[in-house]
Amino acid sequence: MKYRSLGRSGMKVSTLCVGGQYFGRAGVTGNDEAERIIGTALDAGVNFIDTADVYGASEEIIGDCLKRSGRRDDVVIGTKFGVKGMGSDPNSKGGSRRWMIRAVEGSLRRLQTDYIDLYQYYRPDKATDIDETLSALSDLVSSGKVRVVGCSTFPPEMIVEAQWSSQRDGYVRFRSEQSPYSIFARAGEAHQFATCERYGMGVIAWGALNGGWLSGGYRPGRPFPALSRAARNGVDPEHPGVRRKLELVAELTKLADENGLSLPAIAVAFVLEHPAVSSAIVGARTVEQFQQVLAGADVRLSPAVLDRIDELVPAGTNVDASPGASLSSNRGDMGFTAEPIREVSLRRRPRF
Repeated sequence: MKYRSLGRSGMKVSTLCVGGQYFGRAGVTGNDEAERIIGTALDAGVNFIDTADVYGASEEIIGDCLKRSGRRDDVVIGTKFGVKGMGSDPNSKGGSRRWMIRAVEGSLRRLQTDYIDLYQYYRPDKATDIDETLSALSDLVSSGKVRVVGCSTFPPEMIVEAQWSSQRDGYVRFRSEQSPYSIFARAGEAHQFATCERYGMGVIAWGALNGGWLSGGYRPGRPFPALSRAARNGVDPEHPGVRRKLELVAELTKLADENGLSLPAIAVAFVLEHPAVSSAIVGARTVEQFQQVLAGADVRLSPAVLDRIDELVPAGTNVDASPGASLSSNRGDMGFTAEPIREVSLRRRPRF
């Protein structure tokens, strides 16, 4: 396993990161299988695990596993706050100081740890000034409850605003950005990744397998596998973006075969080729799936292979540019869509 700097934070993380989004979910990854994935990853040299307070029992499973193994101090734990409500209280989400103090205490309790290595602001909150959020994050770092802070799926202009606020007022700086990135979702290459590099932020790529599209399990003319995300989410095989992905999967599988690689390995290796990327999150459902992806951590793709990928999916573009937030549905590869795009009322003048 190779290790890279998480931006200029001083922390080293493995190029693969265990994604805990589906840990403990019935019919996806049960508790026992989740612990086996974590154990397999740690034994392979992975030192980075990502989760969030809204991922169900994920934090608790990770905390239990690390406590029993006695390997907590060997692992960089990244968790996230802010994106969704954690209950009926309307204040139980967002980037306010009020919520953040509660959120971090909850994550610490579930993870059974005294500190969080990387605490990430999970998508922007338009109702909260970034100064408010950064001020509270600075206090959490000063208290020792958090080591480093990052953001997730922030557009370039908001990354710049946050960095400017930190410099102006002496707040802690975002040291990482967690973004969607894969062969099928390349929009970050245009501006976002360059912005991160400029400010010394490491990119943590999520969706390296594009919600399962690059797992090798989907084939043109065949039904989606029963337990796949596409099947669980009722993806329409006739959707234009879906049809195009199936065509590309066939081409990429051929490319992988010609180079003696699996499709998951070539997908992960592609993501790790970008100089801004510190680590790629792997959200495997089973140990076997995780082991398939492990091979991609040590693969270097030749210029010819990378050029062929560029021909199939041009740099800086998404295969499915439909607005939306789910790589496994019919709603595109953007990862996050700004409200003015989603809401008609925000881009048209009111009528009197």
